Amino acid sequence: MAITAAANAAAAPETLLASLRWRAAIKKFDAEKRIPAGAWTALEDALTLAPSSYGLQPWRFFVVDDPSLRAKLRPAAWDQAQITDADRLVVFAVKKDFGAADVERFVERVSEVRRLPVAALEGYKKMMLASASLPPERVTAWLIRQVYIALGVFLTSAAALGVDACPMEGFDKDKFDEILGLPAKGYNSVVLAAAGYRAPDDAYASQAKVRFPREEVVAHL
Repeated sequence: MAITAAANAAAAPETLLASLRWRAAIKKFDAEKRIPAGAWTALEDALTLAPSSYGLQPWRFFVVDDPSLRAKLRPAAWDQAQITDADRLVVFAVKKDFGAADVERFVERVSEVRRLPVAALEGYKKMMLASASLPPERVTAWLIRQVYIALGVFLTSAAALGVDACPMEGFDKDKFDEILGLPAKGYNSVVLAAAGYRAPDDAYASQAKVRFPREEVVAHL
């Protein structure tokens, strides 16, 4: 279904800003509160809609539902309570050994969705293959940057829905990968996000948001 500009202008500027001002990196979640199913499905869809370079989507988002797995992960994340207390835990992972086969798969998907012959996408395909054939360390760094775009979409979408979220880099990636068996699935963990609802006594939720003034952050040239 086509999205018109009028239909897309659902949130007023102040509504958006109010959500972002309310957002905080919650450290203490209410372990009893659950995200409504509809809101969580919307957040999973938001991850699916996140932009990436060329649209390649070199990621997978592992939602850890099993409480026993969450308990095993907590010691590998500096024993941070968000791992077990938040309603949801998402592991943002990057595709391992990304290469020509992944580009081919994406081209086929573009052809299917947009009803274009694969031959019509040859120039686009060559550009993607050129990027994917860079030295492995450069490709990995490039793909990890895409994963952080998805994290930003998730945090903003959660705030818009009134759901608390906390981005987390404080964890042992190798241990997480081992516990979740990610390498065998073709992925490596990059960053986490816990999601749920803040506890009434979370120390961070009520603190004033510290940001430099817009005039110091945004420059018009």
